[in-house]
Amino acid sequence: MKSLVLAEKPSVAKEIARVLGCNQKHKSYIEGPKYVVTWALGHLVTLAEPEDYDKKYRTWSLEDLPILPQRMNLKVMKETSHQYKAVAQLCKRPDIHELVIATDAGREGELVARWIMELVHWKKPFKRLWISSQTDQAIKEGFSRLKDGRAYDSLYASAVCRAEADWLIGLNVTRALTCKYNAQLAAGRVQTPTLAMLMDREQAISEFQSQPYWTITAQFEGFQAVWRQQDEQDGRLWSREEVDAVVKRIQQSSSSAAVEKLRVNEKSQPHPQAYDLTELQRDANKKLGFSAKQTSNVLQKLYEQHKLVTYPRTDSRYLSSDIVPTLKGRLESIATGPYTALARKALKGNLKLNKRVVDNDKVSDHHAIIPTDQYVQLGALSNDERKLYDLIVKRFISLFLNPYRYDETTVIVQAGQDRFFAKGRVEKELGWREAYASGTASSWNDTDDEQEDEAGEDSMKEASQRLPALKSGQKLALKQVVFKELRTLPPPRFTEAALLSRMEKYGLGTPATRADIIEKLLQTDTIDRSGNKLHPTGKGKQLIELVVRELRSPELTAKWESELESIAKGKGNAKQFMQGIRQQASKWVGEVISETKEYKPHNTTGSYCPECSKPMLEVKGKRGKSYVCSDRECGYRRASGPVLLNKRCPQCHKKMELHDGKAGKYAQCRPCNVIEMLGDKGDGRMNRREEQKLIHKYSDNAPLTNSLADKLKAALEKKSD
Repeated sequence: MKSLVLAEKPSVAKEIARVLGCNQKHKSYIEGPKYVVTWALGHLVTLAEPEDYDKKYRTWSLEDLPILPQRMNLKVMKETSHQYKAVAQLCKRPDIHELVIATDAGREGELVARWIMELVHWKKPFKRLWISSQTDQAIKEGFSRLKDGRAYDSLYASAVCRAEADWLIGLNVTRALTCKYNAQLAAGRVQTPTLAMLMDREQAISEFQSQPYWTITAQFEGFQAVWRQQDEQDGRLWSREEVDAVVKRIQQSSSSAAVEKLRVNEKSQPHPQAYDLTELQRDANKKLGFSAKQTSNVLQKLYEQHKLVTYPRTDSRYLSSDIVPTLKGRLESIATGPYTALARKALKGNLKLNKRVVDNDKVSDHHAIIPTDQYVQLGALSNDERKLYDLIVKRFISLFLNPYRYDETTVIVQAGQDRFFAKGRVEKELGWREAYASGTASSWNDTDDEQEDEAGEDSMKEASQRLPALKSGQKLALKQVVFKELRTLPPPRFTEAALLSRMEKYGLGTPATRADIIEKLLQTDTIDRSGNKLHPTGKGKQLIELVVRELRSPELTAKWESELESIAKGKGNAKQFMQGIRQQASKWVGEVISETKEYKPHNTTGSYCPECSKPMLEVKGKRGKSYVCSDRECGYRRASGPVLLNKRCPQCHKKMELHDGKAGKYAQCRPCNVIEMLGDKGDGRMNRREEQKLIHKYSDNAPLTNSLADKLKAALEKKSD
């Protein structure tokens, strides 16, 4: 008898098969003496579409909403149905006595396997492979201690609730908005409150009124100090008259400047914690300029293909105690190239471990992202893989180095009735910061993502300066007094790093889904990316006004995520949760239908649809911009740029462009402005079929005759005659 192993991807299945000694390769599986390894090719099974319940739902209509099936059905995905059939056949083999679920060890991976099991009516025993890395050793150990599949029933229940909730909320509200306003408007359980946060920030920026303010700095022998009215005041002055009065007063009392107070504090800064996915995405965005999705993709390659890091989609920043015996081996494996000296330093003596590193109570399904014990060949990594691996390795090494220690000196200088404040820092031990002292892209940077104005930069410079030897009561020569005019700045737009932090704070999505949520908002043209900043588009601004108020709230979505987490831990009530979701979906559809607001497309162009004469809209897609008819029922679409024909200009012989005019289709040479009519229709319009025929006739895609073949054919026919 054999065990059937179900992996999520062919690449993972091949690695598992190799480790298990399976070498008989077939189209859809790999077989060995004890195991048959197959794969799910991502997802083979999904929730049924509305039209699968009733054909009338193929047409979107407000009258048919809400769509709330009593029981959510599953269906095989058409694109991968061949692989599903192969898996189903393997499940029916009489020599297969058990199934080993080897999909990704998380909520989504569990759902992939269980839905397949449900459709094939699996009744035999099943077990779960739960590993945190793809190394040979991890796979061997995982198969030596397979877990009972039923132990993950609660995780599966949570995954089902999440999928069905997204279907019920997203599908119903999206259809309601789209039908109500005759525009492609998408809403969702997580994406809508995420858009709302971006919109709130945009509103705060638009309502912000900049104000001038001034700061006063004094230059003493060897250091600078900032004027402040009180200890806790930031030193800003809000009128020029007040600035002039203070500067005049300081200059008059400059001869009496002396050190009023001198305080030296020894400070210690512990190492940052290990990475979870969200923290790594934040760091990669700030230091490398990676998008959250780019980080996820590169990290997945480091995990699956190179086997250099542990399970990526984790929400934990701690290690479990069972990992401790492997830490020295991991440090030895990464002690190569630029990491040799640091890794050797960490390996000296016993590893320094504390509750910031190892804490079983704070590890969820998977521990933090750390390197594996796989031998590293840095030259085999792409540039992006190398950069991201650099972040992970340096963070890992820093876990075992000493705290960063420094003396912080605070000086208060009295000049008459005015006081100046200065801070300086003297480093005593770099400690873990030594890992970031190379000046590379991953050098340590603890600046705030949302720094509000230039005053923050001045305070950072002030804290980092080196102060001369001073003592209390010492007289000081005031060399210069300088005032600077600045302006208050609006709150900055979100970077992806800042948005990920905000999503994490409010519990929006999971580490595995947050990047996809941001990408979905970008793809639906509801937000846009300018450099490293995100902001709502005109469509997004209107959408957030049209969607129901409750769905905008991050607190509600965070409450749902908390309930899903409780269900995953076996403490929540899945049935009760879904009842609440159904009630909300029904309520929100009603609110959309009764709304009286209007939607005005922000991307209307000056051209009109050749089929229904309604305005055309410019939309973004994966292949660039295109024009679509503003009437969804019409559905006309064409590429943004002009179509190049194979027809040549009679003057310059360059390819001519296809255009649509009142008199019909015409070809135009832009350099020469030569125009030739191509169609002869009285009303100047042409339907899509006629247009395609015309393009086919004149474009490079038109079939070319083979003159040599034609002559040979004619010669053979003549000979046979």
